[in-house]
Amino acid sequence: MNFKVNPIFETSSALILDKIKTFNTSGTLFGNGDRNKIKLFSLDEKTINIKSFKIPNIINKVAYRYFRKSKAKRSFEFATILLEKGIGTPQPIAFLENFNLIGLKDSYYASEHLITELTYRELVEIPDYPDHDNILRQFVKFTFELHEKGVEFLDHSPGNTLIKKISDTEYEFFLVDLNRMNFYDTMSFEQRMNNFSRLTPKKEMIEVMSNEYSKFYTNKSESEIFEKMWQATSNFQEEFMKKKRLKKKLKFWKKS
Repeated sequence: MNFKVNPIFETSSALILDKIKTFNTSGTLFGNGDRNKIKLFSLDEKTINIKSFKIPNIINKVAYRYFRKSKAKRSFEFATILLEKGIGTPQPIAFLENFNLIGLKDSYYASEHLITELTYRELVEIPDYPDHDNILRQFVKFTFELHEKGVEFLDHSPGNTLIKKISDTEYEFFLVDLNRMNFYDTMSFEQRMNNFSRLTPKKEMIEVMSNEYSKFYTNKSESEIFEKMWQATSNFQEEFMKKKRLKKKLKFWKKS
């Protein structure tokens, strides 16, 4: 077993470990638990969430023991790095890895549970969401700051940014699902634009985002930013639809 606790929560180590060990029989399920399962627990008058990662296949069992860090460990370490860089994310609390003779058996990541008003997903699905344009533009500024700090969030997708309203016109942003990230001294224009590819298929949102990004990234014109951002989005959507069609065909072949 490999168990590590954030020094801030050191005095609660035994309690945290107990909650992880009894994960299957305690806690309150949060979300649908399709892939990874998340449960809520009380800890010293706070609510925390613990994510149990999907049990890896045999190749990844070996890889996560000998060649790569587990998703739980990466989530803990990346959250720590983000906070050091002044980037919003729920406070990391602990991670635990269990191993057997083959490799990684299972793993868990515990973090602060944030209650927020919305995620980026609502901006995509509800075009008339209150203060939509202002929230979207502040999200773009947040993403620009990520890029300036050399953070490439590979899962920068609709459900992975929590948005909290802090005043009538101001919002804070928090990244979740952190296990896939790259860190650089500087990010290229192409890396920056590709990082928008998974966020929305809506051209009108890309127009707003490219307009706002151009206010901070002065190396390129607004039209160049829009063209590259829209191209990255279109390429992602095309690949996404190809995979969807392939899955549908495979499902049909299995039935027939």
